[in-house]
Amino acid sequence: MALVALVGSERTLDHGASVIGKVNPRAVSQVTIQIKPEQDRSRTRAKAFVNQLVDSPLVARKHLSREDYAAQFGASQKDLQTVRRFAREHGLQVVPDLLVRKTSASQLGQRTIEVRGSNEALGRAFGVKLVRVREGKMVYRSHIGPVSIPAAYQDVIENVLGLSTRPPAKPRFKKHTQLGGFNPHIGSISYNPDQVAKLYNFPTGVSGKGQTIALVELGGGFRQRDLRIYFKQLGIPKPMIKAISIGTGRNHPTGNPNGDDCEVMLDIEVVGAVAPGAKILVYFAPNTNRGFFRCVNGIINDNLHKPNIVSISWGGPEATWTAADLTSFDEAFQAAAAMGISVFTAAGDNGSTDGVKGNSANVDFPSSSPYNTSCGGTRLVSSNSGITETVWNDGVSGGGTGGGISAFFPVPPYQTGGGITIPKSVNPNGTVGRGVPDVAGSADPDFGYNVRVDGVGSVVGGTSAVAPLWAGLTALINESLGQSAGFLNPYLYAAPSALRDVTSGSNDLSGKVGGYSAGLGWDPCTGYGTPNGSAVLNAVRTVT
Repeated sequence: MALVALVGSERTLDHGASVIGKVNPRAVSQVTIQIKPEQDRSRTRAKAFVNQLVDSPLVARKHLSREDYAAQFGASQKDLQTVRRFAREHGLQVVPDLLVRKTSASQLGQRTIEVRGSNEALGRAFGVKLVRVREGKMVYRSHIGPVSIPAAYQDVIENVLGLSTRPPAKPRFKKHTQLGGFNPHIGSISYNPDQVAKLYNFPTGVSGKGQTIALVELGGGFRQRDLRIYFKQLGIPKPMIKAISIGTGRNHPTGNPNGDDCEVMLDIEVVGAVAPGAKILVYFAPNTNRGFFRCVNGIINDNLHKPNIVSISWGGPEATWTAADLTSFDEAFQAAAAMGISVFTAAGDNGSTDGVKGNSANVDFPSSSPYNTSCGGTRLVSSNSGITETVWNDGVSGGGTGGGISAFFPVPPYQTGGGITIPKSVNPNGTVGRGVPDVAGSADPDFGYNVRVDGVGSVVGGTSAVAPLWAGLTALINESLGQSAGFLNPYLYAAPSALRDVTSGSNDLSGKVGGYSAGLGWDPCTGYGTPNGSAVLNAVRTVT
């Protein structure tokens, strides 16, 4: 039977990784098969629709419901049956997807089928040799080379996620160098999240009521008791907070305030302090490409809870993802834009290299997708005369904002014209692509946010704090507008005066690789800058 390689599915060993043996052929594993949309196989029509939609003023935006999106750009029942037949032919079992149990439209919109089988059967079905790989302290299953399928299915199957179990993402938070106790007042080194919102002139008289904010978490957990104490100390009503499991992911606080629990609590406490009237849904998923994708795709197509704002504070260097996975996530973010769902992502905490060893600059993903709002970081200093901000850069040991030029995604329409110039990558190839980030916010942990994690009060920063900060702002904006603004980037790029331009500093942490410097207007450190919240609201309301 002739096999055809899936475009962009090739995997290679990452730096420092080595094959240490075969997998157990009889062990059972589960994977996700992504299906192409029946009416738009090449995805050109969906992309054109989204680009036209988001280029329109708010009054002219006609966001699609999840059901309408599934009908126009989802998979077909015929193609679902075709993939089920493929699975049976290869000794794989189709597994009910509990994420889509409520409506068939959700499954058509997600365009996925869950299957499981032995490692031996999966290897035969997808033309790969599954091996065990060691990379530092990690040991995981993967394959080398492309995923292949019978030619008869190449017009239906787009990607297969889960053959590799390598953790693709890390949380983007940084702890203060000297952890202190809970401080309810603005001081020289720490702020409460609602105080940061006040410094950034967030809209007042609104609380995010009627909005549903989804947080993506790939580890750790939270305790309601900690949250009750935290919000009581702030004098803010505790928001409605609910944990939702994706696959084997679950709310599992480890008791380590310096681990993944810190990410989870930072996200909840920042967004909850800014928008306490919003519903906060915390989606927990395994830290694999499959788990991460199912989480994002599931949130966007969640017909039960209907979140309209998403915050993602996890990511990994763009170069460590396959092209097929980059495309799968990007298509999910396109769908979010079509449905009026705002997505905010952390741009990374390791400067222009994004933590990759060697002599190259890298951007963080999913922050480099053109269909979400990428959030960089600043050092925010408050005084009686106002605030001053510079690019967050504490050196190699302390971290600094991510940012740069994508090597995969082209320059999006909103980053052309209007006097903006996307510079070439500092890498030798001089690529010009999607510029990261779009906006910024306070992220330096030495001037960070007061949080409570596992019963301990401490000060935390990182671009992980900026994504939920912007998510909370958007909840306030949506309540003020009486509707969802959706994808913000076109509004922000059309009205840069709504942002506070940060013109000093760079994200070159070591001085060896090269980085990017801040300057007037957009730059690959802080984008167009930090928010003047009320001005951002006005821009969304009035920009044409």
